[in-house]
Amino acid sequence: MSQKNKMIILTGPTAVGKTALSIALAKEIKGEIISADSMQIYRYMDIGSAKISKEEMQGIPHYLVDVLMPEEEFNVCRFKEMAKEALHVIYDRGHIPIIVGGTGFYIQALLYDIDFSKEEEHLPVRTRLEREAREKGMEILHAQLCKIDPVSAREIHPNNVKRVIRALEFYELNGYPISEHNRREREKDAAYDSCYFVLNDDRKLLYQRIDERVDNMLAQGLVKEVQTLKDMGYNTDMVSMQGLGYKEIFSCLNGECSLEDAVYKIKRDTRHFAKRQLTWFRRERNVIWIDKPSFGYDNRKILDFMVSKINTL
Repeated sequence: MSQKNKMIILTGPTAVGKTALSIALAKEIKGEIISADSMQIYRYMDIGSAKISKEEMQGIPHYLVDVLMPEEEFNVCRFKEMAKEALHVIYDRGHIPIIVGGTGFYIQALLYDIDFSKEEEHLPVRTRLEREAREKGMEILHAQLCKIDPVSAREIHPNNVKRVIRALEFYELNGYPISEHNRREREKDAAYDSCYFVLNDDRKLLYQRIDERVDNMLAQGLVKEVQTLKDMGYNTDMVSMQGLGYKEIFSCLNGECSLEDAVYKIKRDTRHFAKRQLTWFRRERNVIWIDKPSFGYDNRKILDFMVSKINTL
């Protein structure tokens, strides 16, 4: 019998319906939820991050939601550290942790207990690359990445400052691409007995849901939310403000584009983001795919399937 702790992962592309399903699953298995989302961690950023509300939680404990200020740094190292603290609490209560969110790299780091301690010792390199990004622009840095690590360059959007810099930094410090490092890490044994579920939908329907979600964000007051953040002194130099939906509305408020253009970019880039998420999950090992059309979009059937897999752990 395995002595590893149980861990359930529920992930998938943005807007696929993870939130509602995660609540239903938590009720079924006495679970508590740890968010694996790079934006929902931040306070004051509710609409643009599609943050779960207290009402939607339905009494299920949630961790790593609404706990950091927008100026605070949040990266994979901080995520892993905070998530492991939450795991201890959940295990002590005799419950099962459910990792919910679409940031595949965060999930991988936690599941395989990847050690990042060596990387944190080289802040001067990171600081220099961040300065180059500000002075020369992200296009120059992404072009550098294309030369040294084309695999990562294909996976990382040129505007994803954090990940482009991290990939360049890794290569400079280690002499080989981070894509090779990630491939090796994926071959490690998982640190937990896990069920790794990936929720998916027909691409056309998924893109339609993304467009509808963006329209709903606008109707709920996304522009006002970003204006409030701007009034509080936050700006696009901060990692938090580089999130989808925020940087585009900031550009609009700064007079750099129209609201119509900003909304178009949010929808387009969110669709591209969903596509990259699916590419990531297809590379992961031991993933259990849940294609909603195969279940006739019946959540009861999906839940029963998930519970049957979890019961085999």
